[in-house]
Amino acid sequence: MRERVADSRGRIGVTFEPKADAEPLGTLPPMYPEWLGDRAFTEAHGTRFAYCTGAMANGIATVEVVVAAARAGCLGFFGAAGLLPDRVVAAVDRLQAELGDAPFGVNLIHSPQEPRVEAEVAAMLVARSVRTVEASAFMRITPSVVHYAIAGLRRDGDGQVQRRGRIVAKVSRPEVARQFLEPAPQAMLDGLVREGKLTAAEAELARGVPLAEDITVEADSGGHTDNRPLVAMFPVIREQALRIARERGYATVPRIGAGGGIGTPMSAAAAFGMGAAYVLTGSVNQAAVESGVAPAARELLCKAQISDVAMCPAADMFEMGVQVQVLRRGTMFAARAQLLRELYLRHAGLDELPAAERVRLEKEVFQGPIDEIWAGTEAYFLARDPAQVEKARTDPKHRMALVFRWYLGKASRWAIDGDPARVLDYQLWCGPAMGAFNDWVKGSFLEAPGARTVGQIALNLMEGAAVVTRASQLRSFGAAVPAEAYDYRPVRLGVGG
Repeated sequence: MRERVADSRGRIGVTFEPKADAEPLGTLPPMYPEWLGDRAFTEAHGTRFAYCTGAMANGIATVEVVVAAARAGCLGFFGAAGLLPDRVVAAVDRLQAELGDAPFGVNLIHSPQEPRVEAEVAAMLVARSVRTVEASAFMRITPSVVHYAIAGLRRDGDGQVQRRGRIVAKVSRPEVARQFLEPAPQAMLDGLVREGKLTAAEAELARGVPLAEDITVEADSGGHTDNRPLVAMFPVIREQALRIARERGYATVPRIGAGGGIGTPMSAAAAFGMGAAYVLTGSVNQAAVESGVAPAARELLCKAQISDVAMCPAADMFEMGVQVQVLRRGTMFAARAQLLRELYLRHAGLDELPAAERVRLEKEVFQGPIDEIWAGTEAYFLARDPAQVEKARTDPKHRMALVFRWYLGKASRWAIDGDPARVLDYQLWCGPAMGAFNDWVKGSFLEAPGARTVGQIALNLMEGAAVVTRASQLRSFGAAVPAEAYDYRPVRLGVGG
């Protein structure tokens, strides 16, 4: 144990052994990364650390990412967003086969353009007894997320309500957080009972529990984000959770975690210092060898600096004006995506585009005739969602939106496939945390792209956060702690198999 001591001249310092000229003032026990965060979170989810890897869409958070997170003692979420249900089923089957009872989760993303896909994925997660789901991009609660959260509710022998499936809701606004902190809407519960998706007993139990017991405050992250500062948003939502729990008389206060901007030990320690029950990382894992993007894309991410990001239209909510944060350095995607949004706002359809703009799109952005792009888009939606094609045939502006969404969606696929002809069009969801991480690992073994594994990233961030927290503890006791005490450098750490 380290002792806080005062010497004969009244100076306060730290020592490992008793000193003849010093009077002991107190002791501090060892600090372990397992102690960071809320132990109730790790117990509920069966993890060693209060650390999650987020669900990067289109399968970029691969099965391999989730398996690596589990073997490092963390909770990983598979990136199901953007994938058809059969792809998600295959991933769940692999995860259950490889991990058995080890913890893992799957993403359920709000899909206002494809509610049928959202509902099918939710039903599959219930049917396959997936224990944890990361609910993301929700602006309002939908029957799909209620179905997953409430299915399987029961009382144990002590009369406590137990869950079969747990929601970890990622939010960036208090009004959205409130919807997850409150019980499920009664009208939705009644509707799900009528459809046979919930029992009357499950719906009754749902009235006394929050929809989600874990809320991730999403700050300035990659992908869908409101670019909120964590230090401003976290206290608001944490207080909101406490207030609602008191008003509702919940047996358990929902746990509030932090995500977005977590790319260094200091940022993780800062989140835990504010009271975060857990931290969730995203951008930094996209650069890991297990991620679903191509090596060429990971090379771009590993060179990013903190300011090399930009906001641009989101493919899944293009018409609504929702934006995502992406890598700007080494790609023209953000600028080209913004051009599409501007053209969409100015014109009523593709036929109204000025000739010069049409030529520019076909040459610089689409790299092909617009009519051919539409033919491929039409075939895609006829297989996935025929209603979109029916609407496009009578609504020129919707047809234009689908064509523009073709580019936005394909840009992510080009980065996954590593298409060398489309490097300038790679869409890589990325926040400032990526640049902060790259700066932190300079000169260490983690600087090399090939050494960046999900496990090494997680363990070094948590080990470093423990070191930073320890230094802050000593400083708060009055010891003169040098700046170097906060400077944890990455080292190779053992990852469980």
